[in-house]
Amino acid sequence: MNETFNARKYYPTAVALYITYFVLGIAASIMGQYKQDFAAMWNAATLADGTYDVSGVVAVIAAIGLGRLIAFPVAGPLSDRLGRRLSALIGCALYAIFLLAVTFSPNLYIGYALAIISGMANSFLDTSITPSCMEIFREKGTIANIFTKLSISIAQFLLPFAISFVAVRELPFNTIFLVTAAIIVIDGIFLVFLPFPPFERTIKTANTKKERMKFTPAAIALVCLGFTTSTTFMLWLNCNQELGTLYGLADPSKIQSFYSVGIVLALFVSAALLKRNVEPAKILVAYPVVALVTLGAIYFIQQPVMCLAGGFLLGFFAAGGVLQLVTAVANEMFPKNRGVITSIVMIASSVANYLVVSVAGVLTRVGGAEGPRLVLLFNMAVTLIGILLALYLNACLKRERAAAREG
Repeated sequence: MNETFNARKYYPTAVALYITYFVLGIAASIMGQYKQDFAAMWNAATLADGTYDVSGVVAVIAAIGLGRLIAFPVAGPLSDRLGRRLSALIGCALYAIFLLAVTFSPNLYIGYALAIISGMANSFLDTSITPSCMEIFREKGTIANIFTKLSISIAQFLLPFAISFVAVRELPFNTIFLVTAAIIVIDGIFLVFLPFPPFERTIKTANTKKERMKFTPAAIALVCLGFTTSTTFMLWLNCNQELGTLYGLADPSKIQSFYSVGIVLALFVSAALLKRNVEPAKILVAYPVVALVTLGAIYFIQQPVMCLAGGFLLGFFAAGGVLQLVTAVANEMFPKNRGVITSIVMIASSVANYLVVSVAGVLTRVGGAEGPRLVLLFNMAVTLIGILLALYLNACLKRERAAAREG
C-alpha cells in the first residue's frame, strides 16, 4: 500500500466497469420499450382499441426497484469485505440471467422474478463501480463517478436507434436482449482477469466493532439527498408525456430527446466545475434550485414549448449526475465503508423510485386531466426539501472544516 500508485494500470478495468453501466442503462429501460410484446407473450387482455393491457408488464418493471432494495443491504458489505471484483461479477452474472431469460419467460410471474434479479444486478454493480472509480482515479474520483451516468445516458440514447434497426429488419424483439447479454458476459470475463485497485478492506473482528460508521448530521443529510435528488427526475420521467399532451404538444416523445441532451451536457459541465475545485456540496444546492425554478415555470406557463425547455433543463439540473455527486461525497466521507455507504444512498434512491411513483399514480387518478400538474406540485415540494437539506449539508461541512483547522 506504500508503493507508488499507478492509476494507468487500472484504466482497462475502468473501461470494463463503465461498459457494465452501459448494459445497466439498456437493461433498466428496455422492457418499457417492448411493453406490448411482453403483454402479448404473457397473454394479456386485448383492449377495445386492439392493443394489449400492459398493466401487468408495468408491475413487472416496478419489480426492478424491489430487487434493488433487496440486494443493497447485502451488496454493500460484500463489496467492502470481499472486494469490488466479486460484487461486479455477481452483477454481471445476474444481468446475463435476466437478459437471456426474460424474453422466454412463460408468464408474468416468472418475468416478475427476473425483474427482481435485474434490480439486484443493478445493486451489485452500484456497490462495485462507484467505489472502484473513486479508488482508481483518486483525486478525480468524483468526476469519474459522474461519468458512470454518461455510460447509462449513451446506452439510453442509442437504444431507440437499435430498436428501429431491429424493427426495420424484422428481427425478433428479443434480439437486443440477447446481444446485450453477450456484451455483459464478455465484459464479465474480462473483469475476472483485469486488476482492481487496492481498497481499505473492512474485516469484521472484535477489534473493529469500535470503528463503526459514525452517522453525523452531514451524513444523514446526504442519505436524505439520495431520496430527494432521485425524486426530482423520477417524477418528471413519469409525468412528462402526459403533461406534454395536456399542454397541447404535438409530439410529447420529443421531451425525452431534450431531456437526454440536457443530461449529457450537464455531465461535462459538472466535470469542468469539479476540475476547477468547485465543491460538490455547493453544486448540490445550485442544481436543485434551478430545477425547482424550472418546475415552477412549467406549472405556471402552460405552453408546449415549456415542456421541451423544461425537459432539457431538468435533464441538466436534476438528472445530470446529481445523484452520482451525492454518492461521491458520501464515499469521501466514509473511505473505509464505500460499498456500504453507496448501498445506503442507493436504498434511499430506490425507496424514492417506489414511493414517489406510487404517490404520483394516486395524484394522477385523483387529479384526472389535471393530474400531471398535481405531480409537478408534489415534485416542487420534495425538491424544495432537497435544497434545504443541501444547505444544511454545506453548513455542517463548513463547521467540520473549521473544527479541523482549530484542532
